[in-house]
Amino acid sequence: MVTRPISRVLALLEILQGGGTRTVAELAGRLDVDERTVRRYVEHLVDLDVPVRSVRGRYGGYRLAPGYRMPPLMLTGEEALAVVLGLVAGRRAGLIATSVAAAESAAAKVRRVLPEPLGRRLDALLDVAGFTTPVRPARTTEAEVLLTVAEAARDRRPVELGYVAGHGRASERVVHPYGVVAHSGRWYLTGHDSGSGEVRTFRVDRITTVRKCAGEFTAPAGFDPARQVLTAIAEAPHRHEVSVRVRTTAGQIRHVLPPAIATLTELDSSWVRIRIRAQRLDWIPSSLATLDCPFVIEKPDALRDEVRELAGRLARHAEARPES
Repeated sequence: MVTRPISRVLALLEILQGGGTRTVAELAGRLDVDERTVRRYVEHLVDLDVPVRSVRGRYGGYRLAPGYRMPPLMLTGEEALAVVLGLVAGRRAGLIATSVAAAESAAAKVRRVLPEPLGRRLDALLDVAGFTTPVRPARTTEAEVLLTVAEAARDRRPVELGYVAGHGRASERVVHPYGVVAHSGRWYLTGHDSGSGEVRTFRVDRITTVRKCAGEFTAPAGFDPARQVLTAIAEAPHRHEVSVRVRTTAGQIRHVLPPAIATLTELDSSWVRIRIRAQRLDWIPSSLATLDCPFVIEKPDALRDEVRELAGRLARHAEARPES
């Protein structure tokens, strides 16, 4: 199957919907392709059940069947958001088993027949949205909140948020939104918080109200919203603060401990410090064993007991005989 640029196939449909018969030469000129390519684009429209009629003769060409128009697509904001984001996230995560062209074609069709105001808002979200890997199905989020903060991030407009923190305290603050990121089934907004004077990360499902404010701002050069969200999650307060020096490379550690779990500091050419904030310690010894590199536990001392317990279990398993 020949892959066709979706935007030009849709542009061909737009020209034909203008009415009348269009010659192949005219269509080739307007689309900036050769006549053979125009015929392939027409075949693609026919494959999609668009009634393109071929007109023979000196003034022949292509036209649409009389009275044909693309039917309107009746979707709510949440429905359109679910369709477009599902296609985009599935394609980026490799979850769609069809070709990239097929996924792009489906997304383009949905986008094209949406009401223009809603289409512009979805464009804003796709312009600024980041996806960490792997992408998991996102929980239901108030579409109006997500679309509003995405628009503000794209247009560099401050927003006033009503927000409920994890411990239940409600607050209001003005935020300069730098971007929105989907991670592990949730949407996050990251940006400069007027309340703390720092870059903060907010769960979108905890935003109770949002209002765009007057004025504009400039985001820091090279700011990476996805990296900021992963760092914020990894550094969130937890019961245990773990610090371990490991003699290996940061790249090897990342195969076992992703950015959302651990922050790394390269100490020299041989050693890397791992910092983890965790509610429980019992899973960390097995991660260190997977690395299979020399390490030094800096804190907490309780982790030493967990490592000894794992080592003891492994030793007992190693001594077990088949007959036992």
